[in-house]
Amino acid sequence: MAKLTNEEVEHIAGLSKLELTTEEKELYREQLSSVLSYVDLLSEVDTENVAPTANVTGLENVTRNDEIVASGFEYDDIKQNAPEFKDGSFVVPGVFE
Repeated sequence: MAKLTNEEVEHIAGLSKLELTTEEKELYREQLSSVLSYVDLLSEVDTENVAPTANVTGLENVTRNDEIVASGFEYDDIKQNAPEFKDGSFVVPGVFE
């Protein structure tokens, strides 16, 4: 079984923005190691005669062509709905730090 180190679990937790206790780190180290061991078993499966596939159901997306149609709104009317409008765009608060 591939065992993760505490440092690897701390790195994964950091990437996930999680603050873990010592007990949680040990629990997740065991659980993640178990998952990785299971995934490692998949490398032992003989796939020599298996054709590559991305979809086994045969279903396909139903799409339509994009068509540009007039909205019927005037540019100045749209601008009036925005608390702030700059360089032809709505100004909204940022969502990232």
